[in-house]
Amino acid sequence: MTDLRCPIVELRQYTLHSGQRDVLIDLFDREFVEPQEALGMTVLGQFRDLDDPDRFVWLRGFDDMPRRAQALEGFYGGPVWRAHRDEANATMLDSDDVLLLRPAAADGGFPSPVDAERALGALTPWAPSLILATVWHSDRPFDAAFVEFFEQRVRPVLAEAGAEPLAYLQSEHSPNTFPALPVRTNEEAFVWFARFSDEDHLADHLIRLQNSQRWRAEVLPTLSQRWARAPQQLRLAPTERSVLR
Repeated sequence: MTDLRCPIVELRQYTLHSGQRDVLIDLFDREFVEPQEALGMTVLGQFRDLDDPDRFVWLRGFDDMPRRAQALEGFYGGPVWRAHRDEANATMLDSDDVLLLRPAAADGGFPSPVDAERALGALTPWAPSLILATVWHSDRPFDAAFVEFFEQRVRPVLAEAGAEPLAYLQSEHSPNTFPALPVRTNEEAFVWFARFSDEDHLADHLIRLQNSQRWRAEVLPTLSQRWARAPQQLRLAPTERSVLR
């Protein structure tokens, strides 16, 4: 991975027709990765949601909002999507659950994969791993004071419980530069991601966090005062072509 980070990230959650997730994943990994990256997008990761057999989750990054518009216009108006859109759309019930995000701090984003890592077949051999994405929804913006609280108070407790965040992002409120693809607006979201070796590792982290005195006394009271609704936790299994794994 390089040191470059995507300043704009989409967290995309698709609800699919029953039994169609592997159909979409096969199509996506075979046909949609390189054409998007050739237009300047970064496909950060593709995942099966372990708690919903009909949910496909993926992450896509951009250099900025104007180039997002240009890249999306190029892809969705181009020959690859035209050739495969009917097959892809036939798997989907809903594709509009999209959070537009940006790194919450200078070092809070995802590293961008280098070209050699993205080439078909060039990824290291697949090994079981899980990504946990935790989405916090607030009734007010996640300001600089909250980011400092996350870095100074929350992150150390997460690490003690076995979950060092890979990245942490918050809502990007720029106007949607490609309205043909809706995003969830007027929301305040803070999303952090962590990697685990397997389901037991992740379960152990959640138990340790629940039992952490520091979490209950120093972190949870502040967090719970901000939450607009219950946090969402996504247990995600990377596909074989996901760079984030």
